[in-house]
Amino acid sequence: MTTNEKLSIFQIDVLQEISNIGAGNAATALSKLLNKRVNMKVPRAGIMPFNKIFNLVGSEEDVVSCVNFNIKGDIDSCILFLLTEESSFSLIDLMLGKRVGATKELDDFGKSVLQEIGNILCGSFLTALSEVTKLTFTPSVPAFAFDMLGAVLSGAFLESGYFEDQALIIETQFFQEEIKINGHFFLVPEPECLNVIFRSLGLDLDGGM
Repeated sequence: MTTNEKLSIFQIDVLQEISNIGAGNAATALSKLLNKRVNMKVPRAGIMPFNKIFNLVGSEEDVVSCVNFNIKGDIDSCILFLLTEESSFSLIDLMLGKRVGATKELDDFGKSVLQEIGNILCGSFLTALSEVTKLTFTPSVPAFAFDMLGAVLSGAFLESGYFEDQALIIETQFFQEEIKINGHFFLVPEPECLNVIFRSLGLDLDGGM
């Protein structure tokens, strides 16, 4: 039985609500950074087998940017924020006040911009998660990669030491005027991480209160 099959509808709703709170915090932080209103929604949140993550973002050969952190505290895990190549360039243009489509390649300054944005968004999400669960999450210094999806995900998960069969997936979408930027959060926990989260909320993986 997969973790998805063990989760009740109520528990999935709880994860969705936690994700919405985290996304809201991140949208507020990005709005302040851009000095423009940014909306964010969470099309889906839940548990997904690792081998299906690739299909969620794209093909293994698609180029993506990735900001990833190791998380210590009450729960040890890694968290990743991924953007497609097109969305990465669009976000850089928005940050620098350029015409969207102006950025065609990623230079060192563009990398710094994306790393800082990822740092702010992941920090905002973790703050929301901590406030809801009353658990402590301490992120490492962020690492950045810009490569093919297969290489980025495999490298990040293996390097962090949290290569597990299941991951908590939070898919986010950012909207700024007519521009849509698609991003994905991945929280990859050590075993029993979800049990710790649910117990902090008075739940468990068997669906009990």
